[in-house]
Amino acid sequence: MRRRTSGARRTAGVRRSARARRGRRTAPAADASRAAAGARPGRAHRSGRAAASGPAGPAPVRGHRRTADAGPPPVADTPPSADPRVAGYEAVADAAAAGTGPATAAGPGAPSGVPAAEPVAPAADPGTPAAEPGVPAPEPAAPPASDGPSGAAGTPARGTVVCTACRSGAVDAEGYCTHCGHARPRARDHMEDEVGGIAAVSDRGHRHHRNEDFFALRTAALPDGTPAVVAVVCDGVSSATRPDEASTAASEAAGEALRESLPRGTHPAQAMHDAILAASSAVDALANDPSLAHDEHRQQNAPACTFVGAVVGGGLLTVGWVGDSRAYWIPNDRTAPPARLTEDDSWAAQMVANNLMSEAEANADERAHAITGWLGADAYEVEPHTATFKPDGPGIVVVCTDGLWNYAESAEQMAAVLPYDAPARPLNGARTLVTHALDGGGHDNVTVALVPFPAPAGQPAPA
Repeated sequence: MRRRTSGARRTAGVRRSARARRGRRTAPAADASRAAAGARPGRAHRSGRAAASGPAGPAPVRGHRRTADAGPPPVADTPPSADPRVAGYEAVADAAAAGTGPATAAGPGAPSGVPAAEPVAPAADPGTPAAEPGVPAPEPAAPPASDGPSGAAGTPARGTVVCTACRSGAVDAEGYCTHCGHARPRARDHMEDEVGGIAAVSDRGHRHHRNEDFFALRTAALPDGTPAVVAVVCDGVSSATRPDEASTAASEAAGEALRESLPRGTHPAQAMHDAILAASSAVDALANDPSLAHDEHRQQNAPACTFVGAVVGGGLLTVGWVGDSRAYWIPNDRTAPPARLTEDDSWAAQMVANNLMSEAEANADERAHAITGWLGADAYEVEPHTATFKPDGPGIVVVCTDGLWNYAESAEQMAAVLPYDAPARPLNGARTLVTHALDGGGHDNVTVALVPFPAPAGQPAPA
């Protein structure tokens, strides 16, 4: 979601390992008859090409054999010169400039030419269960090793993070795998949480270079002691400054405001209205950061985000929103019709509301996703929308950003994707919805929270 076309997105780079182009070293066994006939001594080979002869160098590579009459020792291979245009060759280039090649791993079992500073982690346990689709596997812990800097026998040192891509290399100080070169995923790229019977999942998607969505889950008790649950989802405006900070500030501010006001007996609709204003103030404060006073562009392009939230408690369902993030109602009885509970603050919605275009025509226009309402210092006027419902039966509320509903826009489409057991397993249901968006293309950040109705009895948060 964005107000105007954003610039070219950056993609996470992959640094090439300096070892990827290093040739293997082999040495043929000495031939006694050839040595007797005056043939040249055995030559070291690299990538199938004979090395040029020269003066005697350092000791031969481990495993080479020489006969008594084979002549001078074979010339040891030198590493290829570093290509300064290729990322990841910095260490080799420095070593070449100093006149020394990379140190080889010590020990009888160490492979020739492998830098000792690049430990290799053991392969993943084949008995480890596979991760669920759409959910990144947790970073595997490094195996126990000695207290030395590199561990024993080239294994990662104790506590070293192992790459989640290849699972066989350690992650260096810059966040890249020393084996395959992949960048370590940031913690915000994929987030999950489950509190009090409600759950949320957020993912960066396939196109954006960072996750600009955020969510907040809260539980509270109403004055009569009945449970209430809160879910807030915010989508940072990509064309604004620091959209990720805006969505975080708005989500946390609104979540805390609702958690504090509901126990005091404030009606959920009023509590939601006040929470949206609190979220707006939190985002406005980001634009007043004195460290950015010198940057005119940042002053004019203030942080901004959309907002959608849901409160379930006391037999009521209350939603509030600003922007184009949405809430859907999916009844447990799938024979009953689902419904969309919010109306977008967008160019397309205005065209349809004013009978200027049909919904299909408006959605097909390139301006369809331009929002007309958001939270931020440059918003014309924040107009919180709230609505309260009293459902006839149990169901679940889907609170999401456009990164999800772009792939399931109507309530019927959303209901078709949502698993039937989502009220009992909300985290699994949220994962399924996020996976649906990622499989559909994942063009935007994807965030969804699932809130069962009625409010689940108080459950402890998972450890």
